[in-house]
Amino acid sequence: MEGKTGARIVAIMLAAVALTAALVSLNREEKPAPVAIVPEAQAPADPLRQDLRRCQQLGNAALEDDSCRAAWARSRDRFLGREPAGAAMPAAPEAPSRSSEGR
Repeated sequence: MEGKTGARIVAIMLAAVALTAALVSLNREEKPAPVAIVPEAQAPADPLRQDLRRCQQLGNAALEDDSCRAAWARSRDRFLGREPAGAAMPAAPEAPSRSSEGR
């Protein structure tokens, strides 16, 4: 019987320690992390972005607006990595001459 009593006392003590630790952690007041206030950096104004915003605000009327069509074309070209239609085409690389082929 003495072994069972000792085991019960140890179990009760462990439960009391666990309960005390839980209560202490619940009552602990957590301090919020300091928040650094950083001013928002202003990105340089992008005229294409401004045109697209204006067209967005026009709604369906933008479908008939020539400046919106041009803005959409510039946006599409930028997205696809193409040169604008009015830009000069780069010169094509020269084909290797037969003498440089090693024949």
